[in-house]
Amino acid sequence: MSAAARKITGSFVALITPFDRSGGVDIGAFRELLQFHEANGTAAVLIMGSTGEVSMLSQEEKQKIIVETAKMKSKNMPIFYGCTGNNTDVTIDNVKFARDNGADGAILAAPAYICAPEADIERYFLDIADATDLPLGLYNNPPRVKSDLHWDHLLRIFKHPNYVIHKESTARVGQVAQVLAARPDVSVMCCDSPNLGLVVPTMSLGGHGTANMSGNIAPAEVAVMSRPWTSYTEAEGFRDTYLHLLPLLHFNYSAINPVAVKSLMKAVGLPAGKLRRPLTGLEGEALARGIRIVQELGLDKIYGWKINQSAIAA
Repeated sequence: MSAAARKITGSFVALITPFDRSGGVDIGAFRELLQFHEANGTAAVLIMGSTGEVSMLSQEEKQKIIVETAKMKSKNMPIFYGCTGNNTDVTIDNVKFARDNGADGAILAAPAYICAPEADIERYFLDIADATDLPLGLYNNPPRVKSDLHWDHLLRIFKHPNYVIHKESTARVGQVAQVLAARPDVSVMCCDSPNLGLVVPTMSLGGHGTANMSGNIAPAEVAVMSRPWTSYTEAEGFRDTYLHLLPLLHFNYSAINPVAVKSLMKAVGLPAGKLRRPLTGLEGEALARGIRIVQELGLDKIYGWKINQSAIAA
């Protein structure tokens, strides 16, 4: 059984895209980050999601990232790729390229900007699934793409055997409950934003983990927070870790993703590089607040980081 064919549970981290000093994609940094995640309990990673600044990558860069990082995958930590295109045919082509070059799976959102009717978006997800045997995940992300699928649409889509992951980024607890109550054969995960308020109800209702971006900076802690509850041990570990991490979670969502988390990664010495223009990194007090949170949580000591104090200066 392939790594992606097994049900993914736990922390599914949406990885940043590291850039080098010239602003190009840093393939060597990808290797370092993937090793960092595997060593700290991340169950799977998504490369080229919104956290990976995918909308600002060229097609050539996207293909290079797939080809090179797929060579780095391991049996213990599957690698999925964001393959959403601006229409159905482009998305199918992206998924086929990912499959042919070693991807474990692909995550799909609705095409941005077009604001298609929900019935058309449902057909979009099913047409893509019919065109491949690659394991797929569906990301219901109306804050980014406007389209918002009701649970009736989702449950019909999840009858397709190629769908293995559902990530929810609405603020509707009832939607998560309806999906979990229907027991589709997919891993139900939620965004880790504390503002959406989905993490606690998703995990308590039987969710399979979190599809998160905070794992970029606190992978071991987010892995604990993302364990499915099979006993009071996991529930207690979740409660303690979630409440402990709340300041960091709020910081990570204090600016449009991935501005805060990538700025913080760079400041602690992780291989991140700058954001791609027009986005710019946090500076001054905005960044200093994140550094203080890292230090108060003891993450710098846990991971052996040496804080770059010059990065805090305005």
